[in-house]
Amino acid sequence: MTTQPVTAEPVTADPVTAQPVTAGHAVVLGGTGWVGRHVCAAFARHGYKVTVVARHRAPHLAGHAFQPCDLATATPGAIEELLRSERTDVVVNATDAANAADGWDRTEADLTLMNVDSVERLLTAVGRLPWEPRLVQIGTVHEYGPVVGLIGESVEPRPANAYARTKLQGSEAVLDAARAGSVRGVVLRLANVCGPHPSPASFPGKLLDSLRRAAAGEHVSLTVADAHRDFLDVRDAAEAALLAARATVTGTAINLGSGVAVSMRELVTQFLAVTGLPATAVSVRDAPVPSLGGDWTQVDVEPARRLLGWRPRTDLRRSLQAMWEARG
Repeated sequence: MTTQPVTAEPVTADPVTAQPVTAGHAVVLGGTGWVGRHVCAAFARHGYKVTVVARHRAPHLAGHAFQPCDLATATPGAIEELLRSERTDVVVNATDAANAADGWDRTEADLTLMNVDSVERLLTAVGRLPWEPRLVQIGTVHEYGPVVGLIGESVEPRPANAYARTKLQGSEAVLDAARAGSVRGVVLRLANVCGPHPSPASFPGKLLDSLRRAAAGEHVSLTVADAHRDFLDVRDAAEAALLAARATVTGTAINLGSGVAVSMRELVTQFLAVTGLPATAVSVRDAPVPSLGGDWTQVDVEPARRLLGWRPRTDLRRSLQAMWEARG
């Protein structure tokens, strides 16, 4: 499967100034994170003015406007003022406790603050604006908990841990508000993400670190679960956010994945092949590993195609290749 851009309207230029005509103004909350940085890139590539909102600036996003804000503690009034000042057309909420170095190893109170309370304050702020920006909430398929078979739109969420429970609460708050007509919002539930610049707390991030150490001459031991996961390239996820911002569907959760379940051992094998390291560079041991989901994750991608005109375009090998080659 080759990597191709999602079909989108070209960026046009003003006939007098020859400057690009802005498609709109997208504010990306958590824009410095793994998913957020790629969302920023996707919107900018298709003509949007992009403002990154996070606690601290990040050198890799120096080309975008930046607004400092700690969404875990910001009041609805402060968020409203930020969105007003930016004349926001689209809000993408890519904030996630999993982007932090300690990943999901947080108290339920901390997770609730970040994944639920901040979403509710955002909804209040958006609802106060005199215009209706489009809201795209980035969720996770872990909100469903362990699922046997494809994760489709008819599956009832049964989250199995505090991270998944709080992410579900945040997603449901957006869906409830959208169904009540107070916001124009949609939720994108992402499978396990792969690709360039992974969160250090994620399995791909830990695997990348391990293989970089192996490439430097260190012998590395890896523990992998006897499980199969659906891995979604982060750039495909970002393009889905762009399409969701332009779509008319509202009050709906849409699942995103590659549609393929890959064993964790196969993931390691493919990544080793990408790096060119010999199989002897790492020792792989099968053992139970703490997980946010079940032993099998596979997403039904048909609803995303139907509702957004989206499909996964980057296969796992290419995603791993880009992850290995990325720097900064």
